[in-house]
Amino acid sequence: MKNIITLFLVSMMATGVSAAIPDGYYNRLNGKNGAALKQAVHEVINPHTTVSSYSNLPKYFQVTDVYPRSDKWWDMYSNVTRYAPSFSGLNREHSFPKSWWGGSQSTPAYIDLFHLYPADGPANQAKSNYPLGEVANATKLDNGVCKVGYPVTGQGAGAQYVFEPADEYKGDFARTYFYVVTCYSNLTWARNYRWMLQQDDYPTLAPWAYELLLKWHREDPVSEKEVDRNELVYGYQNNRNPFIDFPDLAEYIWGNKRGENFIVSTGVTPGGQAILTAPVAETTLDFGEVAVGSEAKALLFFKGENLSSPLSLLLGGQDKSMFTLDTRTINQQLVNSSAGYYLQVSYTPTEVGEHDARILIYDGGLPGTGIYVNFHGEAREVPTLSALTAYEASDITSDSYTASWSEAPEVIDAYILTRNRYVGGNVITEEMELDGETPSVTISDFNASESESYSVQSVRLGFRSPASNVVFVSHSGISAVDAVSPLEATCYPGVIHIRTTVPHTDGRVYDAAGRLVMTIPTVGPDMELNLPDGVYILTTAEHPVPVKLIAY
Repeated sequence: MKNIITLFLVSMMATGVSAAIPDGYYNRLNGKNGAALKQAVHEVINPHTTVSSYSNLPKYFQVTDVYPRSDKWWDMYSNVTRYAPSFSGLNREHSFPKSWWGGSQSTPAYIDLFHLYPADGPANQAKSNYPLGEVANATKLDNGVCKVGYPVTGQGAGAQYVFEPADEYKGDFARTYFYVVTCYSNLTWARNYRWMLQQDDYPTLAPWAYELLLKWHREDPVSEKEVDRNELVYGYQNNRNPFIDFPDLAEYIWGNKRGENFIVSTGVTPGGQAILTAPVAETTLDFGEVAVGSEAKALLFFKGENLSSPLSLLLGGQDKSMFTLDTRTINQQLVNSSAGYYLQVSYTPTEVGEHDARILIYDGGLPGTGIYVNFHGEAREVPTLSALTAYEASDITSDSYTASWSEAPEVIDAYILTRNRYVGGNVITEEMELDGETPSVTISDFNASESESYSVQSVRLGFRSPASNVVFVSHSGISAVDAVSPLEATCYPGVIHIRTTVPHTDGRVYDAAGRLVMTIPTVGPDMELNLPDGVYILTTAEHPVPVKLIAY
């Protein structure tokens, strides 16, 4: 059976991509101001081609986030020297915290390189999901590069702590945030994390936030690092950060030029001329590593203006039989629309090795003979993965704990931590995809009135290892519920004996995977349960804190 892996990967050819804004790319910004200008920017940069899964980010970082002519990681969070390709000690950091939109992995924001950076693990953990700000007292972190602590007066919007980057990177973070709130202004911001945000299309940033970011933007102008990275990410995602291309743009949307019409200073094409702004010529749609016998699907984004006839696609190359297009012609109206068009491309390797093909994109009224986009994939053997061992939770506090597990003995792409939270007699299951370098994670939303369990798996090429053992976590010292309606269980071979002084209602038994396996309308004193061998959880209406059961 095929393992279907959906990848969204675009990488540059070894020959590189022209470091120039394509003609017509910013046409729709011309003459607009304020809210209309911000919306026009949104339409230019969203949608776009989405890069591959979270676990593959270090592959991109090796191009976008190392020092020139060096393998040294460019880490904006610490001064620790580390070298690629090893990612040890680093995290894949959402500089704009993913929890601010609820953490959904289904939105392209989750893997958008314009706000993802390699970051020192301890600094990233200290940063957590706090807002940006200027630190008055660095109580949580001061590593010589960034700080986390209490904010200065007037900042933070009630957040206990803020994250302050180094002066040389404050503009980088400001322009990153300008990009995110413009590209993803359609997201719903989590109510608990709106310190810097407003739930609207304009201005999206809270006044104190855009004033701070504009200050950083002015004091730390666009650097060569940002210019180079903008070009590299453009080659991957087929969109750009316009606040790097046009530093004054932020002033027209939030700053001292708000209300004035923005005039595009470069690359404007005459009205009516056919242009194709995406995909970028001579880039490669790279499927990365794929297991033999699996099918990887990628989406290549098309966007243009004034195309007068359908675009034609011609597939060629030595390994073209391993690649499939879902169409050979694209309706020009779809490409001309603000939504653009996604071409689905499939890679189905039949043998181990590297495979290459390319498409010629032509017609549509475009000048010249067309552009080429290349396809590349690397086929690997189907992996064999060992089960991991989950360790007991440590550093348990009122709202957090650290989960840890044995390190995978094989090469892996990521870990998957499965949390089962036991809330009011129900089980909420959540999967967290984590980098494959660090066999631990700090859970920062552990509710004092709940208990939970976790297990872990490793992932390689879309295949998962068997699930580990299950570890149960609860707060020590929580006894209020037990004192009112005590509930205990004693486990014997073949039987589980329930002890309680008063009857309980709405009894529910869950297995370690969080599946409901038994309902008990009334749980009475001295009740006995017979269950298959395994670990279970019992909750009742009167005792929502789970009771662990072991059948053997």
